[in-house]
Formats: sequence, structure tokens, C-alpha cells
Amino acid sequence: MDSFTRAGLDFSTGDHGPADGDVVVCLHGFPQGPEAYDAVVPRLVAGGLRVLVPEQRGYGARARPPRRRDYALPELVADVVALLDAATPTRPARPVHLVGHDWGGVVAWALAATHPERLASLTVLSQAHPAAYRRAVTSSTQGLRSTYVGFFQLPLLPERLLLARGGELLSASLRRSGLPADLAAGYARRHSAPGSLRAALGWYRALPFARPVGDVEVATTYLHGRRDPFYARAAVDRTADHVRGPYRHVELDTGHWVPELAPQAVADAVLSAAGRRA
Repeated sequence: MDSFTRAGLDFSTGDHGPADGDVVVCLHGFPQGPEAYDAVVPRLVAGGLRVLVPEQRGYGARARPPRRRDYALPELVADVVALLDAATPTRPARPVHLVGHDWGGVVAWALAATHPERLASLTVLSQAHPAAYRRAVTSSTQGLRSTYVGFFQLPLLPERLLLARGGELLSASLRRSGLPADLAAGYARRHSAPGSLRAALGWYRALPFARPVGDVEVATTYLHGRRDPFYARAAVDRTADHVRGPYRHVELDTGHWVPELAPQAVADAVLSAAGRRA
């Protein structure tokens, strides 16, 4: 498959590996795209897995609704459920291995909490469990680390500033957070398309429509970079409180951009969860 549809939206989707392989779904974050997993995918395919990497809501020109509420978390989760149904139409109940980074991690946590029967395993990259994150905002440095979220709530101004002079500020901010210059420039170019950055920021602007994310019973691996500037230690450590199933926390010597900078660690975690040799 190269795309799937839901609610009149068309989502471009990379489909890699054997059609009959166990399915892995990789969800990107902000301001990435499916290319965030370019170095992970071939490692998973070499392990015999089928890997689906969708361009999520707002990131593709044919899946870019106009309203803030269209980017609320239940909609984002429903998109992934639609992908699962479209990818395995003859065996929709077969559980998949779900991977999510950053905002894709939020979607992954929420899907695992609401549709545990659809997942064989959960691998979350960087993103603390949303309930642990919320608690940490008022009891640690998490609030200071998340000031950009408030900035993104402003209408129009973030887009104008971040995209000025060919996306110079967006690219520079990504470099400062630890992303290599070529990848930072690539993500800035991605959002130079009309309406692209506004739609991506819609995920943040839909936070008033968010619902709490419950605890997870799915077997979970949480990969966290110890030099990640966006998550306080309190949020990282409290994530374990919200996983009732088997849980493994792997701390990496990296920053926020785990799929780009630690692809082997990501692949090893997923292959291990799938019972394949890492």
C-alpha cells in the first residue's frame, strides 16, 4: 500500500519489507516526517518485518484539515487505527508493533491505552507518558523545558517567525536541540510548503481538546536520550508508573532525536520485542 484514507483525508504511507511479515508502524513527531525513520526501516526489514511509516495528519497536502479540533488526539489515534485496518484487511485483528517518537509517541501511548488488543508491543522514543509529563510540569523543570508549547499556541506568529528567511529560525532551533544541520535543513524545507507548518502546529493548538491518556498494559520499551533538552528527569522516571505490563527503560547517550541519531538502538528494541534477533 502507498496510502490509506480516513474521513476524506488521504495519507501517504511508506510500505517496506515482506507483505506477509509481522507489521511495525512507525509514527514521526514534530517537525519531522516519515524520513525520520530512514535509517531504522532497512534494519527492521532485514529482520523480516513489514514496516509502515505514514505521513501523519497535517504533514501531507491531502490530509490537512483546517480546524484546530481536527488535530485533537482522538483523531490522530483514529488515523492510525484506520491505517492498521487498511494494511491488514484480511486479518485486522492481528496485533502490530507500534513505534512512536515525540508527538508520534503521544499518539502511540494513547493508542496503546485505548486499543491494547491492536498491539503486540509498544516502543516509545523520547516522549514520556503524557500523564507523567503533566505531573512533572508542576514539580520539576518540565514547565521551563516546555515553554515553546505556549509560544506555539499563538496564532500566525510562530509560522511567520519560524519560516522567515527560508526557515532559518526553524532550522537553527533544530540544530540547537541536537539535530544535525542537514536534517534540520530538510525538515525546514518540508514545512516551506504553503500550509504545512500551520497544520503541524495544529497538533499543539488542539491541546485544549485533548483527553487524558490512561495507563498502558501493552509490553513497552521506552528509549530516552539522557541529553534530551525537552524532558525533565521527573517525567522520564514517572513514566514507569503508567505501564502495568512488562516495561523496559533504555537510556541512550544521545539527545531528543532518537530515530535519526540512534537508529540501531531503535531497531534492536523493536526486533527484540518482535522476537527477532537484534
